[in-house]
Amino acid sequence: MLPDRLSSTFQTAAQGLALQRERISVASQNIANAQTSAPAGSENVYRPKRVQSLAPDQQKFLQVLSESVSSLTRTNPKHMATGVGNTPNGEKATGLGPDFHVSEQNKFRYEYDPNHPDADKNGMVKYPDIDMVREMTEMVSANRLYEANLSSIEAEKEIIKRSLEI
Repeated sequence: MLPDRLSSTFQTAAQGLALQRERISVASQNIANAQTSAPAGSENVYRPKRVQSLAPDQQKFLQVLSESVSSLTRTNPKHMATGVGNTPNGEKATGLGPDFHVSEQNKFRYEYDPNHPDADKNGMVKYPDIDMVREMTEMVSANRLYEANLSSIEAEKEIIKRSLEI
């Protein structure tokens, strides 16, 4: 039962770490490309990206919850629970952490700069529409959540360490 618990705890935290790492990566890419342009008429302008968390699979969560609750109500101590992180039919429930995907957005801003080499015939230059304050906030938020996921891993490791001392 302990290995199942370890697996699900570390798996969930690892998925959270992956999400936050991707958020930091996307925000840094957006900041790095905020002032990039492309030649007039070209569609090669950097497109701002966003990391979108997908709604968790509620059914999977409810299956794991119902199995955990039913394992707490057993009357005979010799009956073994199938373990935390398993579905009612004993299968491993994977993907308990957040799922995400990165999407590109077609948001651009135009600035008048007739001397710019990428200006069109009207003197307008096409740039990605990136809000630097939002991107910096996104990076700080993702960094804090990354630290929180690391803390949960450290706490689980401490619990394991102390349980081995008993």
